[in-house]
Order: sequence, then C-alpha cells, then structure tokens
Amino acid sequence: MATEPQVEIASARRYFGTDGVRGVVGEDLTVELVEQLARAATIWSSSGRVFVGRDTRASGVELEEAFARGVVEAGGVAVLGGVLPTPAVALLALDLGVVITASHNPPQYNGVKFFDHHGRKLSDAAELEIEALMEAKTSGGGVIDHVEVATDSYLEHIIERFGSDLSGLKLAVDCANGAYSEIAPEAFARLGAEVVAIANAPDGVNINDHCGATDLSFLARTVVENGCDLGVAFDGDGDRMLAVTAAGEPVDGDQILAILTLHLGVDLVAVTKMTNLGFHNLMREHGIRVLTTDVGDRYVLEALWREEGMLGGEQSGHIIYLKDHVTGDGLAAALLLCSALEGRTLAEAAAVMPRFAQVKRNLQLEGNKLPKSALAKVKRLNTELDGRARVLVRASGTEPVVRLLAEAETPQEAEDLCGRIEEQVRRELGQSS
Repeated sequence: MATEPQVEIASARRYFGTDGVRGVVGEDLTVELVEQLARAATIWSSSGRVFVGRDTRASGVELEEAFARGVVEAGGVAVLGGVLPTPAVALLALDLGVVITASHNPPQYNGVKFFDHHGRKLSDAAELEIEALMEAKTSGGGVIDHVEVATDSYLEHIIERFGSDLSGLKLAVDCANGAYSEIAPEAFARLGAEVVAIANAPDGVNINDHCGATDLSFLARTVVENGCDLGVAFDGDGDRMLAVTAAGEPVDGDQILAILTLHLGVDLVAVTKMTNLGFHNLMREHGIRVLTTDVGDRYVLEALWREEGMLGGEQSGHIIYLKDHVTGDGLAAALLLCSALEGRTLAEAAAVMPRFAQVKRNLQLEGNKLPKSALAKVKRLNTELDGRARVLVRASGTEPVVRLLAEAETPQEAEDLCGRIEEQVRRELGQSS
C-alpha cells in the first residue's frame, strides 16, 4: 500500500476538470462554450468524424445541437446517436467520441466528455491542446449525420461479452432516470433474471434525483419490499455502478472490485487514493499487485494501459474491465458481479473484504486551489499516522468543494481524524467551524 502524502494538486486547465467539462447550464456551461469546445476538439482531431451521444437531461438536446454546429463550423462530420450511455459512446467513437452529460451530478448540471479514436479518455496534455484552440478561426464545410442502431449494437456487445445465465436471480435495477433506463432492464431480462426496474422513466429533470448510484435509499427499499436477491444502481450516464444486498445494505466500488478481482483471477489491479485500506490488505494477502492513482477513472485507465492491466476501479462505482471493452461500463460491471456470485449471496461475497471505517465531508471552496499550508498539514498528519490510518484532502474536479476523507480501524478514530483535519483545513481556508 502506498503511504505517500494523500494530496492532490489542482490542474492548470481552465475548462476541463476530472472528467471532461461540466457545470450548471446557463452559468458555468453555456451553449457558446459547448460550441467553442466542439470547434476546438474537431480541429484537434484534424476535422474528422465525431460520434456524439447524450444522457437524458432536458438541456442535452440544445447542447447536442450546439456541439454539432461547432463540429460543422470546423469542417468535421457530427454523427448523432441520441440518448446513449457513456461507455457506448466510447465503444462507438470515430475520430472522436463525445457525450453530452454531467454524469452523476444533479439535473441542472451538464457537460461534455471526450474520447479519442481508441475510445480512451483524453490526457491532461490533450485537453490543454484543445483549450489552446478555443479561439481558432474555422471555415465551415462540415455535415451532420444521424444513426438509429447505436443502442442495439451496444446492447448486443455487452450481453455477448459480459453476460451469463441469470435464471433464478431476482434483482432490482435502478436506472437513475438516465441513459440506461431502457437498456439495463432489458439486458438482465434477456439473460433470464427476474427484474424489478425503478427510476426508469426519465423526464429531463429527474436524472439522479434521489435515485441511482448517488442515492441508494430508493434501491434498498425496493430490494427489501420485493424480496430481491440484490439490487444494482447506475448513475445518469451509465459509467458507474453500485449495489445493495438482499437486506438493503450498500456495497461500494471497493467491495465490488474486490469480488471481481478474485473471481477474474487477475494479478494486477488499479485503484485510486480513495480506495479502502481493507482492499489493499486483501490484495496483499493474495499476492495481487495494486497500482494507486489520483482520483478519476481516467487515471485508473492510464495506469492499466501503461502496465498492461485489465481490471481497475473506484470506490464511487467506476469499474473497468478492459477485456472486450475500452473504458468503465456500469452494465458490464453489474453483469460481471452477478456472474461472480457463484451461488453466494452478495453479502457473503462482499464479506471477503473487511473494510476500514471511513468518514467523508465536503467543504465549500472559493476558486479551484487549496492553500499549500493546508496540504502541508495533511502531509504531517499522514506522517504521524505511519500507514495505520490516513487522511486525504483534495479539491473536487467536478464541484466547487474540498473533499475530506479520514480512514481508520474504528469508526470513532476515523470520526476524530476527520474532525481534526476539517478544523485545520477550515482554518487555512479562513472559514469558521
């Protein structure tokens, strides 16, 4: 387990965050900005073909149109696939793949995610290159195409490559009123499961609203009330997946990744700094090498490509398995999890990884940088803890907040650590307790 200071330095990029560009529509994210991004990205891709999908937010239609205009202005071809989960766009990417989505954020947010022609998320360097082209002159000449078969093509691929016989399994599927609302229940049903689908009626403003991977309470109630064996929940664009047991208890990405690591027999797995210390202990017991990255699934992906690994993920529910795929996929992960149960309940399977207690808090952050003095205090505290516990402080890449994490063997020690670091960070930020 890595014991280096658990801090993260803000990026020099102006528009791009941890995962693409996102913000509140009409405020941080405007039609004009999306059009600019489209022009710049199309120029960056040598005015090629750009496959575009979107989630179910009401703002998605207007922003999709703006992005298509920008592609045309830069002389490219905008291929519009309509409502699609993010991993489908990664698989179907042409010279570029683009998703109009704010992922797990509330309905008033939207954003733009980019994939290169391999279906890989762009590097920090590539994003800086695109930002440098935001004011470039263009001469038009592009066109817009529409495709109707993208959803079917994606669904067939996922069922064929990641599905198994699910006969006798009863599960609840929370679609977050997002891009999986039709696809995910159909996938499980076609594989023989009895499906109770919820949050599968998007209306443009209910995506991620008290449902999905960011709020498991609705799923937990549904599982218990309907006597399901387990439940799975996606986020609005489908690149995250979390689960609950038959008793409605949450199972996070660390636990899911632990189950899959042992089931798939890999000898290397990539995770982020947020990953539970219990996961590291389990991997050490089994002789499995762990790569630890900055927070963000694209950093996990970069580590896997660099080390030729296949499996990785985040506590938040990004699960990446690169056999027959190019990025993290919530539906593929859910199907793999069901297969990995091998006759066990989800609770039994998850018990393989004893979890350290974690306490998390968010503090409002003005601007996008943490004071160096706050980071220095975190470094000193982690040195004192010497690996038996830890604290992590980082600026969010998707929201104007500082994220705090304290982890220890007991809930009380984790709570005390979090309170201690919160007080110190507030002091450095000039905030009252």
